[in-house]
Amino acid sequence: MPGILRPRLYWTLQGIGWALYGLFGGLLASIFGRFSLEIIAVEIIVAATLLLFSHLLRRYLKRHGWVRLPLLALLPRLLLAHLLVTVVSITTIGLLTSLFFSLLRPTTSSQGFPWVQYIGYTLNVFFVLWGWSAIYFGLHYFDNYRSAEVDKWKLAATAREAEMRTLQAQLNPHFLFNGLNNIRALVMEDPARARAMMTHLAELLRYSMQRNGAEQVPLATELEIVENYLQLEAMQLEERLHYSLDVMPAALPALLPPMTLQLLVENAIKHGLAPRPAGGQLSVSAQLNEAGTGLLIAVRNTGTYAPQPGHPGLGVRNVQERLGLLFGAAARFAIGPDPLLPDTVLAELQLPVHHPQLLLHERPAH
Repeated sequence: MPGILRPRLYWTLQGIGWALYGLFGGLLASIFGRFSLEIIAVEIIVAATLLLFSHLLRRYLKRHGWVRLPLLALLPRLLLAHLLVTVVSITTIGLLTSLFFSLLRPTTSSQGFPWVQYIGYTLNVFFVLWGWSAIYFGLHYFDNYRSAEVDKWKLAATAREAEMRTLQAQLNPHFLFNGLNNIRALVMEDPARARAMMTHLAELLRYSMQRNGAEQVPLATELEIVENYLQLEAMQLEERLHYSLDVMPAALPALLPPMTLQLLVENAIKHGLAPRPAGGQLSVSAQLNEAGTGLLIAVRNTGTYAPQPGHPGLGVRNVQERLGLLFGAAARFAIGPDPLLPDTVLAELQLPVHHPQLLLHERPAH
C-alpha cells in the first residue's frame, strides 16, 4: 500500500497498538490486585487474537473497496462487521483462555475465561474495534488527502513546465526567425498579408505568455490559437499544407487543458507533413458525444505513424502527463494509424465535458 499505509508501517502500528491494549489490560488487573503471570498470558492471548481478526477485517474491507465508500454507506457495513468480529474474537479468546488454564492446571476446576462477564468483554472489544476502524480510515483519508495535494502541486508544476516546453518546442528561435523573415519578405510584396501574419504571430505569443498557468480553457479559445498557428505554418509550408477545421458549435464552450490541441496540431505538422516533399492534408474535428458528457477531438494528417519505442514525442508526452493529472482514467488519448483512411495518422482525444460556469462551482476553496 502506498504512502503512510505501506505494509511495514501498517504492521508496526498493528503490533504497537494491540500490545498497548494488552498492556493496559494488565495494568488494570494490577490495580485491582489480580496481577499475575497468568493474567499476562491471558492479555497476550487477547492482544494476539484481536491483532489477527482486525487484520482479517482489514483484508476484507480492502478487497471490497470500503475505503472508497461514502460515510453513510460505510457506517452500517462497519456496524455489522464489528458485531461479527467482536463475537468471533471474544469466543476465540474464551476458548483459547480456557484451553490455556486447562493445560496449566489440569487438576483444578478453574474455568479459565470468565464467561459470566462475556457481555462486558463483548462491549469492550466492540468499542475498541470502532476505535481501530476510526484510526485506520482516518489514516486512509489523510493519505488520500495528501496524495491529492501532491497531485495538485504536481499539476501546477507540470502546467508551468508545459508552458516553457511550448515556448521552446513551438516558438523556438529558429521558428520565430523563419516566421519574421517571411513576414519581412512580404512587407514590400504584400503588405496586407505581412500585417496579417504579424498579427497571427503576436496572438500566438500573447496566448502563450498570458494564460498564467490556467488548468483549462474553452475549446473556442484553443481553436483561435490553433488557427493562428496554422496560418503561420501555411506561410512557411505554402502549398504543402492543406487544412480544415470541423467543430460542432455546441462543443465550443467545453474545457480542455491549454495548448493541448495546438500541441497535437504541431505534432502532426512537424512529424507528419513537414518531412514530406509534397506535404499533405491536416484535419481537426471536435464534437460532443450523444449524451453531451464527453468531448471528442480528432486530428488527422497525411503520413505514416512511426514512433520511437519508449520515446514519445514532446507534444504527445506533454498531453499524456497533463490529461492523467487532470482527469485520471476519465480521459483517453491515443495516436496511431487511422483505421479508416490509408496513409493517415489519427490522434484521438476524449475528455469529460466541463463548462466554464461549472468549473467555477467545482473548483475547491482555498
